[in-house]
Amino acid sequence: MSKAFTREAEADQDEPAVAPTSAAGPNYMTPAGHARLRAELAHLVRQERPAVVNVVAWAAGNGDRSENGDYIYGKKRLREIDRRIRFLTKRLEQAVVVDPAAREATDRVYFGATVTVSDEHGNDARYSIVGIDEADAARGRISWISPLARCLLGAHEGDCVRCPTPNGTRELEVVAVEYLALD
Repeated sequence: MSKAFTREAEADQDEPAVAPTSAAGPNYMTPAGHARLRAELAHLVRQERPAVVNVVAWAAGNGDRSENGDYIYGKKRLREIDRRIRFLTKRLEQAVVVDPAAREATDRVYFGATVTVSDEHGNDARYSIVGIDEADAARGRISWISPLARCLLGAHEGDCVRCPTPNGTRELEVVAVEYLALD
């Protein structure tokens, strides 16, 4: 019998469930991230797309479209804008806005938590667990589906978690868990 027809999921009960990353799953985000996506969508629909449509209409009126750079590149840009509008619309439709500042204080790591961790060498790092569209490593914002966030989710203050990395497994101690308003 092929392995495709066996039930391996029941054997691995110790493994944490993998967060949904498909378009069908929820799109958790903070209020600030939701507002940024809405603002980008509004800018594309109200300002950028109409401006490109005007350029394309002007270029189309100039005659031969086969060698008209304004027309060709304008149509290309219009397709890119429409693709981004469709993407943002779908992301916002699936959005589940979670405000970390409104969450009651707890020492357990959930979505929206700002977590301070210490590694085995005593180096401290601070991460905020945010939505997929809000991740920014330079600011310490990690996606809730990232491997590090999946290791931290559900941990309590004082717990040690093991996180797989390309250089091997790291052991991190959860030093502090805070729920702050994120900008």
